[in-house]
Amino acid sequence: MGLSSDLVHLVITVVFSFLVGMELKTYRQQFHAKDENLFFGTARTYTFIGILGYIFYRIEPVHLILYISVMVALSLLFLVLYMKKIQEGRSSILPYVVMLSVYAFGPLTERFELWMPSLLFVLIIFLLNAKQSLQRFSSDINMHEFETLGKMVLLSAVILPLLPNTHTIPYLPISPFKMWLAVVVISGISYGGYLVQKYFFPSKGYFLTGIFGGTYSSTATTVVLARKAKVGGDNHVIDAAIIAATSMMYLRLLVVATVFNFSVARSLALPFVAAALIGMLVSFVYLKRGERRTMNPDFVDKNPLELGTAFLFAGLFVLMMLVTHFVINHYGNSGLQILSFIVGFTDIDPFILSLLTGKYTVAQTELVTAIMIAAGSNNLLKAVYAVWFGGWKGGANSAVWIALLGLVTIGWALY
Repeated sequence: MGLSSDLVHLVITVVFSFLVGMELKTYRQQFHAKDENLFFGTARTYTFIGILGYIFYRIEPVHLILYISVMVALSLLFLVLYMKKIQEGRSSILPYVVMLSVYAFGPLTERFELWMPSLLFVLIIFLLNAKQSLQRFSSDINMHEFETLGKMVLLSAVILPLLPNTHTIPYLPISPFKMWLAVVVISGISYGGYLVQKYFFPSKGYFLTGIFGGTYSSTATTVVLARKAKVGGDNHVIDAAIIAATSMMYLRLLVVATVFNFSVARSLALPFVAAALIGMLVSFVYLKRGERRTMNPDFVDKNPLELGTAFLFAGLFVLMMLVTHFVINHYGNSGLQILSFIVGFTDIDPFILSLLTGKYTVAQTELVTAIMIAAGSNNLLKAVYAVWFGGWKGGANSAVWIALLGLVTIGWALY
């Protein structure tokens, strides 16, 4: 005969409550050794609180009158302690919040699967142990990041679900939902690369700046690093970083293609992965030859995710789709290839997304060719930027390799 479910739930409640009480005791000894009298109870106290929560929930689980009454009584007891804390200039309610969480273990074990009380237990333990880490994080983070995070939520979780996915925009073979999804994906990739570079690798040198910068703007990263090369002279580490940024561009475009048009992504996989690997191999060679300088590049604390930028991108996306339709209808494949080469000297993301999401009267191979030509000509633009902003001495090495990657990409596309 199996164990009673009530017994199992009670044991789970007791174990989790006791362990939380022990963890809170450790927390008190580690961070508030002089304030032990200002904490609510011991490990045994929290164990009993968990037991009370389970018992009074089981006695009357419908209206919860007993359960709520005991919770109010415990809150009044804590209020007495809290008034004393206020008199001594302390206002933390952490013990009270932990007490309420322990009191909720009983109902959670009864109403949900084991994962729910287990998750609550893990979160309590994690948050108690993460005090110093969270304090460092809150002191280091830019307060504007929360506003930016809100913008990302607005773009992805508020605006996107409200847009229709069935009706296409007049004169455009795409729904508003898919158009805005393109904005969200590009913004998300840029935002993710920015966060990784800023908070995980803020001062890790030029090379990682090139890698993570390439995930959200290889062109802007090339300009920033080329200017550093002009000041620092012949530095192979900066050459490696610039080449790595372009290599990451290929992988970034491949990810975007995978999201919106998997069949096109399969055709792009071989040339783009090959170009990325060749670029990374060359960058590693320059990295080994480079000077091991301790200085780090200046990180510009400017988030790439802005609402104005997102709406501008959406406008460019629609414009490029209209232009692409016009060119294909009037000039065919040759016109599309010329357009791809010209667009490569601007921002290629709206154009490539218009190719991936639109419905055109051309074969898939022509779309793949156009994307590769745009990526290749964009490399030629970055090669010019490397020499222009870095000077011949500072930017020639990276410019040559970026230009070669661009020419090889265009040649592969036209072959």
